[in-house]
Amino acid sequence: METILVTGGTGGLGWPTVEQLNAPGRDVRVLSRKPGPGRYVGDLGTGSGLAAALDGVDTVLHLATSRGIKDSAQTRVLLSAARAADIRHIIYISIVGVEKIPYFYYRNKVECERLISESDIPWTILRATQFHHFVGGFFRSQRRLPALFSLDVPDQPIAVEEVAARLVELTGASPAGRVPDIGGPECLPLSELGRQWQLAHGTKKRQWTLHIPGKTIRPFQAGHHMTPLPGAGRKSFAEYAAEEAGR
Repeated sequence: METILVTGGTGGLGWPTVEQLNAPGRDVRVLSRKPGPGRYVGDLGTGSGLAAALDGVDTVLHLATSRGIKDSAQTRVLLSAARAADIRHIIYISIVGVEKIPYFYYRNKVECERLISESDIPWTILRATQFHHFVGGFFRSQRRLPALFSLDVPDQPIAVEEVAARLVELTGASPAGRVPDIGGPECLPLSELGRQWQLAHGTKKRQWTLHIPGKTIRPFQAGHHMTPLPGAGRKSFAEYAAEEAGR
């Protein structure tokens, strides 16, 4: 029986990953601050509950994120507990282009990658492009505005289920270091993704593209957050938008 602990297992990526991991021969645990079926209560900030959650675990999927500056501190706490528990494999999800984009959240991701790669725990790091629901959320947040705004950047969104499937593959394999990045099937301007979103949701608001200067936006404009085509993903953003609109 292989025992796996998933941090961030109740999040947007964690939920489908846990669903796909659940199979005969696997004991899948979810680290959470709240109790529930299959959950081990623990806190990556303080380390509380980690020893019990990691007891008997073979592989850790580190998917948790604070979407802020806490990620590296929490990764340090996790690595310390994982080392004490003699974990055989840690898998980390990161973002394509993090080392080229001077955004504070991305810099924290780079630091997490460094901590994991320099630890004495065998590791695998997978970088992915933005998830469909992240891009969709950007447009959804504007539903009360009279127009739909986008940025003058391209994007390559990928289905979260496809990233989850790749993580499950990596869980069943040996530690591999930094594996090839994974990206969606299309690289499109954000304005085009907005057009597809409106088409799926039956709205016809005027679209405006914002041109924002600065060193943070330039790497996005240059496409450093995307992978070469054809991407590993298969579901298009238009397909995702249509499914989301039908719910």
